[in-house]
Amino acid sequence: MDAYIELHQVRKCFGGEEVLKKLDFQVERGKVYGIAGNNGSGKTVLMKCICGFLPVTEGEVLVGGKSIGREVDFPESLGVIIETPGFLANLSGRRNLEILADLRKKLTREDITAVLLRVGLNPDLKKPVSKYSLGMRQRLGIAQAIMEDPELLILDEPFNGLDKHGVAEIRNLLLAEKEKGKTILLASHNSEDIRILCDRVFEMDAGVMKEVRAD
Repeated sequence: MDAYIELHQVRKCFGGEEVLKKLDFQVERGKVYGIAGNNGSGKTVLMKCICGFLPVTEGEVLVGGKSIGREVDFPESLGVIIETPGFLANLSGRRNLEILADLRKKLTREDITAVLLRVGLNPDLKKPVSKYSLGMRQRLGIAQAIMEDPELLILDEPFNGLDKHGVAEIRNLLLAEKEKGKTILLASHNSEDIRILCDRVFEMDAGVMKEVRAD
C-alpha cells in the first residue's frame, strides 16, 4: 500500500474529554476515503489534526512521509474545506480568490476564471460574498480548495447548502479530481455521496473508527 496519510496511535483530548481514541489509519495515494458519523463523533477533529490545524495529544500524523506539527506545520499540497469557508464578506468571490492566489504567485487571472466556471460560479459577478447564498459560498469554498491543483483534498461536508443540481455538479467535479489521481478524504452525512465517490468507507463513533466498506 502506498500510504499518503498515516495515523499512528493518535489521541486528541480537550481537557478531560478524549475525542480521538488511539487511531491507527492509513489513506492510500490516489484513492477516495469516506468518513461517516454523527455530529460529535470526531470526524471534524480528525480532519483538523491531519491538516495541522489542531495538534494531537499523543501519536503521530504523517502526510507524504512528513510528520505534521514536527517536520512541517501543514501538508505541503493541500486543499481543504472544514466548516464554513471564511471569506472577506465585502469583496466578490473572484477578488477573494485573487487575494489568496497572490500569496503564492502560482495562478493567472485565466486560472481563476477557469476554476470559478468549474464550480458553477460566474467569474464576472461583482456581488460581494456577504450577498451570496449558502450554496454559492460552498461553491466558492470548493473553488478555493481545488484552485492550486493540490495532491490532497480534505473535505468536511462539501455538499452543505447545495441543491440537488449543485450536488450532482460537485460530485462530478470530485470524480474528475479522482480521475486525475488526487487523494481525497471526504466526510458527508449523505450515504449517496459516500457510495458514489468513495473507494473505502469508515465510520466514526465516539472517537473510534471502523471500516464499513472496501471496494
